Amino acid sequence: MELFSRPKTGDKAILVQISLNKNANTYDQTEFRALVRSAGARDLELVTGTRHSPDPKYFVGSGKAEEIKLLVRHHDADVIIFDHSLSPAQERNIEKLIECRVLDRTGLILDIFAQRAKSHEGKLQVELAQLKHMSTRLIRGWTHLERQKGGIGMRGPGETQLESDRRLLNVRVKKINNRLQKVRNQREQGRQSRKKAETPTVALVGYTNAGKSTLFNRLTDSDVFAADQLFATLDPTLRRLELPNQQQIILADTVGFIKDLPHDLVAAFRSTLQETIEADILLHVIDCHDEQRDMFRNEVNEVLAFIGADKTPQIEIMNKIDYDGQEPRIDPEHNGLPTRVWLSAQTGDGLDLLKEVINSHFKHTLFSGDITLSPQYSALRAKLYEHKAVQNEQSTDKGDYFLSITMQKRIFETLLKDEGLSLEEIT
Repeated sequence: MELFSRPKTGDKAILVQISLNKNANTYDQTEFRALVRSAGARDLELVTGTRHSPDPKYFVGSGKAEEIKLLVRHHDADVIIFDHSLSPAQERNIEKLIECRVLDRTGLILDIFAQRAKSHEGKLQVELAQLKHMSTRLIRGWTHLERQKGGIGMRGPGETQLESDRRLLNVRVKKINNRLQKVRNQREQGRQSRKKAETPTVALVGYTNAGKSTLFNRLTDSDVFAADQLFATLDPTLRRLELPNQQQIILADTVGFIKDLPHDLVAAFRSTLQETIEADILLHVIDCHDEQRDMFRNEVNEVLAFIGADKTPQIEIMNKIDYDGQEPRIDPEHNGLPTRVWLSAQTGDGLDLLKEVINSHFKHTLFSGDITLSPQYSALRAKLYEHKAVQNEQSTDKGDYFLSITMQKRIFETLLKDEGLSLEEIT
């Protein structure tokens, strides 16, 4: 007989947040509640406290655990959600004592990701992370059998069932890894094609809910889902973006980061984040009005370092200037390149400045200069006009065309090759 009945569903939650130092952060409570709401649960009450270190048995200590038990019974709660990572033993001990389902911060984030993932790849990545998290917690589902943990005279159906579960789990993990490898190979082919075409890639990164998807939609006229909620976007989206002077780039929108993002989840989403790792520039979107923006900036940079993208050039996008009527601007340059742009993704103010800054980073991919074409190359001249590359034109007495042009080097070189010309011949 089971020690208690484990409800399969339920959204009434008691929240637990323990500060492990004297400086409790009130904003963390706001983010924690936002995470819980994003998962679809109703937070009935928040239990807080301060400890020097986690209790090995219950994380919160026996007295606080009894307090949570009374609140669960009073509210008839379905689940207890901790804003901390719990060990399997701590989860199991709390469930036994309180007779209620327990979810830690990692499990909560995994649940949100499972709801948000839409693509085949995203669903596989979330399931992989969930299985890895579950592998250390299999015994939770067999509380009625856990007396039989093995040893002489103690072997029985409990251990047999657990071994069976672990074997099935390992088979599933292997199958998912094989499927994800196929997806990674497809993505790698796409990346190699872009490299061959010398098309630069720019990736949007930032703390969740900073406005990345709104900015992405503004820049590319797309309709990527954007909402005032955590992890609104999971699956990466790539779009071509036209910049001034005929410059073309690939813009990538990626998953938002968050404090204490589980490393298993980061590892599972590594193929998605590969767009970030291999980008030529990162646009780090920051909510300029958030009081915790410096902490969030550091959290994002820590994840970027974890995945190996900390050496990639970064432009900070100070978003949401429309909240207090600030004017769009570019901060002073560093090493000859601007490093921060103030704009509003919601209104579009400052997007022209951002495009100029991105363009300045890719000047090396452009040809900008004067050329002279004889009348026999009028077809080439017409193609240059088709590409909107001609900035100025004058005719000589001999009928030659003197053109000032700006366009992508690879396109210009292709046009010259088609005409059997070299750059030296016309410059």
